[in-house]
Amino acid sequence: MNLFIKLFGAGVSLLAGYVGTKLVDTVWEKSTGNKPPKDHDDDVPTTLRSALTFALISASVSAIIQVLANRGTQRAITRFAKNQDIV
Repeated sequence: MNLFIKLFGAGVSLLAGYVGTKLVDTVWEKSTGNKPPKDHDDDVPTTLRSALTFALISASVSAIIQVLANRGTQRAITRFAKNQDIV
């Protein structure tokens, strides 16, 4: 069961990271009107200010998601352990 819990935690983290990335990309596009400065697009010039701003926002959201995913997984593990003791 320990392997299942580890896989569950990894899956939750990956899914939350994917959703967070899409959310940040969408909000960035809606607020600036430009695509996020991720790839080396020669067609779209990126300023250093916009690249650093995007990196800061993206890293902040990623850290928040990681903390929330870890806390949620720990709560699920605790709840599962309590339920298993009762049964």
